[in-house]
Amino acid sequence: MVQGDLDKVDVQILRLLQQDASFTNKEIALKLHKSIATVHERIRRLKEQGYIKKIVAILDRKKIDRNLIAFSHVLLKEHTADTLVKFETEVSKFPEVMECLQMTGAHDFILRIATRDMDAYHEFLRNKLATLPNITTVQSYFVLSEPKSETAYPI
Repeated sequence: MVQGDLDKVDVQILRLLQQDASFTNKEIALKLHKSIATVHERIRRLKEQGYIKKIVAILDRKKIDRNLIAFSHVLLKEHTADTLVKFETEVSKFPEVMECLQMTGAHDFILRIATRDMDAYHEFLRNKLATLPNITTVQSYFVLSEPKSETAYPI
């Protein structure tokens, strides 16, 4: 289930924070029947140990004019360590790129790209992504709907 030295209370805290990271230590303490100090110390330790990477607000992408989501599969010409690192570094600089995942299989990377619309995606592809060296192929797939979109991992 969960690795490391997490106990039942740690897992409960992580589940609650994944549901709503705006819960205060007091609210979590009340839900778990623990002291505020205990919850505070556990959350500090979970952050320190890297279980909690960051606490963020998840925005409604449509309200901020990011209506188009594309998954772009990228194949590179070369596969040296230097080439892979350079691609990762450069593509990570683009604000449109929400995720960059190195993959096994037919493509080297999958990028999750968020843009205003198809015109903005086309501009991104032509003026940013296509300018990077060593790209052989880019195949893009566009999201039509999101029947499920989760950020919480089952633990």
